[in-house]
Amino acid sequence: MRFLAMIAVVLTGGLIIFHTGAFPDFGDADSPANTYLSPYYLEHGQADTHAPNVVTSVLADYRGYDTMFETTVVFAAGLACFFLLRRKKSPEETTRMYRHLPTGVTLHIKEGGKLPAEDSQVFRRLDSHFVPHQIIIKNTCRLVIPFIQIFALYVVAHGHYSPGGGFQGGVLLAASVILYAISHDLRRAIRRFPEKIAALFGSLGVLIYAGTGALCLLFGANFLNYEALAPLLGVDAVMARSHGILIVEIGVAFAVMAVIIWIYYNLSSAGKHDEGL
Repeated sequence: MRFLAMIAVVLTGGLIIFHTGAFPDFGDADSPANTYLSPYYLEHGQADTHAPNVVTSVLADYRGYDTMFETTVVFAAGLACFFLLRRKKSPEETTRMYRHLPTGVTLHIKEGGKLPAEDSQVFRRLDSHFVPHQIIIKNTCRLVIPFIQIFALYVVAHGHYSPGGGFQGGVLLAASVILYAISHDLRRAIRRFPEKIAALFGSLGVLIYAGTGALCLLFGANFLNYEALAPLLGVDAVMARSHGILIVEIGVAFAVMAVIIWIYYNLSSAGKHDEGL
């Protein structure tokens, strides 16, 4: 299989390198992108979509098909990581460490010993690779995380007016959960944003994007032609395209946030979701 994979990589790479000679030179002012596409987007983007941010209008409107499949690829990456890495905790991995909160004493409970309840208010589970208790780091992150999440929602909501959008906002939302996992521990992060919720949000994000396009079809327009949503949204056709961009950006944010968190859970814990960074 490795030999076949190497052949496939070499052949694909060779084809890509061979055909790069047919591409326009970098920065060529006479290339099709510079003589037709870019001028049209810059001159007509706001009038066509009511989105002052031309980057967002291109990604979510003019190039909506491509962005939808990018979102699908992100979700597929999360699924691949799940199927390749996710595994149950093996029976021999039962040695655990706990801190007795009233005294600060660390207990090392070996296999066969009685373990405290997961929701115990007296004992707190520690990772095997012991990290000293850092109250300043934990409390600082606890204060910062809500502001990160608020800013992430702002980035998603204002993505078609200023730099931002679903991909950037989704990454920020995921970063807030990952920061909590790093500053506290993986298990508490998973309790607050479980694996099933991550899978649900990832699927929901792709469904929102594709469902918006399907809704356009039901109203008799082309797939992802947001103008068809004007009667449903109660606005004119141009403003409907602006609202359609916002809807699909929300779907992108859901998918990106959930998949990044999902991948982090599996990579940081070798698929066990028991201990990790």
